[in-house]
Amino acid sequence: MPELPDLTVYLEALERRIVGARLERLELRSPFLLRTVEPPICAATGKRVIEVRRIGKRIAIGLEQELWLVLHLMIAGRLHWFPAGVTARRAALARLIFTAGTLTLTEAGTQRRASLHLLQGERALSLQDPGGLEILGSSPQEFAARLRRGNHTLKRALTDPQLFSGIGNAYSDEILHAARLSPLLLTSRLDDEQAARLHAAARGQMELWIERLRGLAGGEFPEKVTAFRPDMAVHGRYRLPCPVCGTPVQRIRYAENETNYCARCQTGGRLLADRALSRLLKQDWPRSVDGFDREA
Repeated sequence: MPELPDLTVYLEALERRIVGARLERLELRSPFLLRTVEPPICAATGKRVIEVRRIGKRIAIGLEQELWLVLHLMIAGRLHWFPAGVTARRAALARLIFTAGTLTLTEAGTQRRASLHLLQGERALSLQDPGGLEILGSSPQEFAARLRRGNHTLKRALTDPQLFSGIGNAYSDEILHAARLSPLLLTSRLDDEQAARLHAAARGQMELWIERLRGLAGGEFPEKVTAFRPDMAVHGRYRLPCPVCGTPVQRIRYAENETNYCARCQTGGRLLADRALSRLLKQDWPRSVDGFDREA
């Protein structure tokens, strides 16, 4: 799922291309994409783009007459841009044809989770916001207060859109590694120094990856939006060496997600139980990364 750094670069690319342009036509190729009926989608046709915003993990395109097209890409949705005069050849769920070019929405796989809403007015738009704290504009005190609203693991807290805006599975792994904290540490057990360290790591990782992704895009529309990048420290790097200490990166699998972490850097060498593998190995499940290395 595109997260804050990816969405920031998407927004910057869209601002340069569609603000001031008119939406000439909107073509929907999937009946499951549009989630609203009022206003009717035809109301957006012919309207000029006033601004674009990020609302959590959503992209909001503001049109004349206080209309908002809100895109939620979910896990597999991606945006593509074709300048005016260039044929949009990709199979797409939606095509937004502007005077400046065509924006398409594609979604990999067969599950249709991406969504499009057409809303009227700021109040309707505000209801799309889960209310998470914007990391880059937050103070250490605001951040710590959000963490301590409930008693959750750090991984769950960072990825809760009602607590923090724009952080998902990928960048939460990178933040926790940079902060040298266990993904399963409970927020109720976090001391002030650890909370401040986590806040600094969250800001630092968001700023780092926004700049990296800007550089990768090179002024073009970002096409290689992915949750797995070779220069990430731990996310998607199971069994590969931690860039800090060289210890093989570990993982915890659950549902459709996994958490990646370095046991040496984040948990004092202790392996966190992977539900599937630890149940299979039972008493043979090693308790430390040293035991895991010997067994491997």
